[in-house]
Amino acid sequence: MRFGLSWVGLVYLAMLLIPNLLWTRRQPEDYARFVKGENKALLALERAGEVLTACAAACFSDFDLRPWTAWCLWLIASFSCMLLYEVFWVRYFRSERTMRDFYGPLLGIPVPGALLPVAGFLLLGIYGGNSPLILSSLILGVGHVGIHLAQAREAGIGKKRASVPMQILKTALAAAAVLALLGITAVTAVRNVRAVRHWANLPRGVDEGIFLPLNGQEQYVLITGRDRNNPVIVYLHGGPAAPDTCCAYAFADALTADYTFVCWDQRGCGRTYFRNAGSDPENRTAVFPQALEDLDALVDYLRGRFGREKVILVGHSYGTILGSRYALAHPEKVAVYIGASQVINPEQADAYSYEDALKKAASAGENTEKLTSAWDAFRREGSLDTLMAVRALTAPYHPARIRDGQLWTALTSPYLGVDDFRWFLKQTGGLDGFFALNRRLFAETFDFDAYRQGTAYQVPVYFISGTDDWVCPASAVQSYLETLTAPGKGLLLLDGCGHSPQYALPREFASAVREILNGQLH
Repeated sequence: MRFGLSWVGLVYLAMLLIPNLLWTRRQPEDYARFVKGENKALLALERAGEVLTACAAACFSDFDLRPWTAWCLWLIASFSCMLLYEVFWVRYFRSERTMRDFYGPLLGIPVPGALLPVAGFLLLGIYGGNSPLILSSLILGVGHVGIHLAQAREAGIGKKRASVPMQILKTALAAAAVLALLGITAVTAVRNVRAVRHWANLPRGVDEGIFLPLNGQEQYVLITGRDRNNPVIVYLHGGPAAPDTCCAYAFADALTADYTFVCWDQRGCGRTYFRNAGSDPENRTAVFPQALEDLDALVDYLRGRFGREKVILVGHSYGTILGSRYALAHPEKVAVYIGASQVINPEQADAYSYEDALKKAASAGENTEKLTSAWDAFRREGSLDTLMAVRALTAPYHPARIRDGQLWTALTSPYLGVDDFRWFLKQTGGLDGFFALNRRLFAETFDFDAYRQGTAYQVPVYFISGTDDWVCPASAVQSYLETLTAPGKGLLLLDGCGHSPQYALPREFASAVREILNGQLH
């Protein structure tokens, strides 16, 4: 939510109020007779809704025009309702101004003079992601629409009873609409509350999402922190090509008092992909050497902007491949490297998971044909589709005791944008296409071996793993750690977590990071 006078909100209020002022001298005959029977509770809700809606529409700048995205369709739908509302008034003022003229449906919409403006403001609230306007519109709708529906029925308008099947259908649709609105309201409200919390980052701190020019591409970076003089943490997402920038606040918020936290949608994914899709639609530049160069450019930018000699790297999953390789190559720019769910050798990890699942299935007397066939297909083709098929079959044998809840974290994020959602659809829409778009990075991931890249670090190296992680098993991480030479090293386990401990136990994960950086882990 952003406070400030909204010219769009003022336009909507003018479209609402001007016809109503004209109507006060052009009311239908006998209208005063129907007013006497108004429900007092509905009237109170209507009056409260009118005041709250007017204040919310005028006092938040969330509703003003912004660059085109698919989200703007909410504004188009909202404005269409308001235009139909004006059409309703034109029809009424040109009529004989009877109760039937006032309450007659418009394009099949009942009591359009009441329903259309409520829908217009409600959709405007969804467009702006503004829970005060959404809640105000719902309050207004219950009171205003309720009163006018009752008056229309009393006037004998719309009394024709629908067939039983149609009544059932209408009831089901109404229930679905109510549930959807309640869901949207709840999600928006939580997002607004979380956004308000981030205002504490200013004015000494920073809370901004920007596109930085990094080696020929504008790439999305989110920077949050309460003091610009704090050390800088750079978080490297997993995947490859699985950005979680909009979600990282779940654990980053517990660190921003003492660190400036930086998230980055890497080249070829998320907001960065859509920003550059016109010049590189097939992700030809999304290769691992380029990722290292982009990270180096980002680190140099952050060092210069915040006056730091070194940054802290925190990588997750694929991000640990990028982070560990960079820490080995640029110790002069890295203060500490932390690998969450550190990748050691993907092929060995999946083989380990497969063998364990196969053993458990056989011990339970289950048919293992599908499992062995899936594994053979993966070994033969090595595609993302076949890998996901294997993991889908082995996962039931390796459930994490604590689930990560990342979907709710994303939906209620104060940073969630349309392009974040578009990339999520691209990830889940078809693995073949997603794999083809990022095949060069996946090839690097499948071929990675932490031992082969080196074990002699010149910076402190620490790992955080979930005890129930079967994608990057903690036992493999421990074995790798024992071979390392580094100024400081250690492994911290989060009990019950799977592959994403930062979302399963976000506060505990942040505490682990803080413990490492405070030098308390030995």
